[in-house]
Formats: sequence, C-alpha cells, structure tokens
Amino acid sequence: MVSSCTTVMYPEKESDMSFSSEVKEELAKHISPARHCQIAELAALMNFSGQYGRSAEGDFMIGFQTENEAVVRKGFTLLKKTYNIDTDVKISEEQMRSVIDKIGDLSEPVSPLLIKNSCCQRAFLRGAFLCIGSMSDPQKSYHLEFVCTDEDKARQLQSVIQGFDIEAKIVLRKKYYVVYLKEGSGIVDLLNVCEAPIALMKLENLRIVKEMRNSVNRRVNCETANITKTVTAATRQIEDIIYIRDHYGLENLPEPLSQMAEVRLENPDAPLKELGEYLDPPVGKSGVNHRLRKLSELADRIRT
Repeated sequence: MVSSCTTVMYPEKESDMSFSSEVKEELAKHISPARHCQIAELAALMNFSGQYGRSAEGDFMIGFQTENEAVVRKGFTLLKKTYNIDTDVKISEEQMRSVIDKIGDLSEPVSPLLIKNSCCQRAFLRGAFLCIGSMSDPQKSYHLEFVCTDEDKARQLQSVIQGFDIEAKIVLRKKYYVVYLKEGSGIVDLLNVCEAPIALMKLENLRIVKEMRNSVNRRVNCETANITKTVTAATRQIEDIIYIRDHYGLENLPEPLSQMAEVRLENPDAPLKELGEYLDPPVGKSGVNHRLRKLSELADRIRT
C-alpha cells in the first residue's frame, strides 16, 4: 500500500521572526555532502518533529508536525537525498520500511550508531535545533535552549552537546525537559559546531560591542568612584584645617604643617601631587598625604 507524504504545519509565530529564526534559516540551507550525516540530521528531524502513519485508506505516510516551514523543507529534502522519496509521489512499503529500519522508533532516542561520528553529531544538533531549538535576542541576553517532551531524548541531546566540550544543563519546565546554554561563549561554540558561520559572526560582533560597552561603563564607574573618593577626602581635609584655624591657630603649627594647611585652603580642588608642587620646597605625593594625615589627627585631638 502506498501514499503521498503528508505534512502537518501551523502558522509561524510572530515571535519566531528573530535571531533564532535567522539561525534556523541558515541551518535549513546547510546540506551535508555525506549520506550518513544526512541520515543523522533526518533522524533528528523525525525524532523531534516527524511521524509515521497510515491514512484511512491504509496508505503509508511520513510527515512533520511543526510550526517551522524550514523543518518541512529540510525534512523532505533529506528524504529525497537519502531514500529518493518525493513529496508528490507515493511511497512503497519497502521505502517506508527502509526509513523505519534506519531511523527507528520515534518514541525512543536516536540510535547511537547513527551519531557515532563527530560529523554526524553536528548534523544531529542541526536537526534538533531546527525542530525544538530557540535562542533569545543576543542584544538582550544569552540563552539557547532545546525543549524536549522526553527526558531520555533530552539526556541524549545534552550528552552530544557536552561531547564538544560545551556545558549544557537540563531543567524541568512544567512537562518539558529543557536543555539550555546560558554562556555566550558556549552558544558561539554550538553555532560553530552546527556550522552556522553567518549567525556565529553576527553573535560574535554583538558580543564584542556589548563587552566594549561594559568595559567602558566599568571604567567610567571606577573613575567616578575615585573622583567621589577624592572630593570627599579633600572636603574632610579642608574641614579639619578650618577647625584647627578657628580653635588652635594655623600660626601655632610647625612650619611644614602650617604651609600644608595654607596650600590646601588655597587649592581645594587640587590633587595631592599638584599640592606638593606648591610647597616650598616641593614634596611628593606621599609627603603631602603624610602632612594632611597629621593635620587630621590634630583636628581630632582638638575636637575631643
């Protein structure tokens, strides 16, 4: 008994028109030259979105239930290349059996034999991302995930990703097992593994810009903190000197401290190095700091 291939599709969500969709479009256009890699990717597409079946008339059917048209295009392209199955011709029982024998039971994880090679693992991850993968806007945050309905399939997916030295974790979200990556470097590595160079370069450029902005912000914050610290210290120094002047008299201070007090009052905004140049004879920054500390200690003693 034979029948034409069937496809179950739903309208694409508006939220899918994003960086995630760009990645999927790029992956959908990538066709491995090796048949074993094509089968590995087809296995992922079937395992996560495919279905075997028979029509009411008893005809054989292979289809994809997905919201992403790219999955359907890729799936039928690979069926044509690997098993010479067209969407507009009928499938023989022999063709159907050859697909099932190779791809296996769709309720179970993909056979390890299909993804034993590194190149086939890359193809498997491409197919998995096309079906159940998504990625947040990298301008806002770094997050890539695969949403699985089966724990064993999620564990297999995690294992394949970690085989490329990329950290991937699993979290249970309602009834789904979500395999996710949150580090920008890990997501870049995964895009490289999946052979999506355009998306990879775009993400790397965004990461560079974001890191530069963060670096500038950190520097500005650091400089602002230093300025605040300097202003606070200068204000306290002037307050101490004025208190000494009013309650003790600057003329009663030793010459080095008296001169230091006068210079500080005359130059309230000057940094320590500049203050030292105004002294006679000039002294270094450490010498200025030492004299100002002596004045502060004297002010504290007078207050008590």
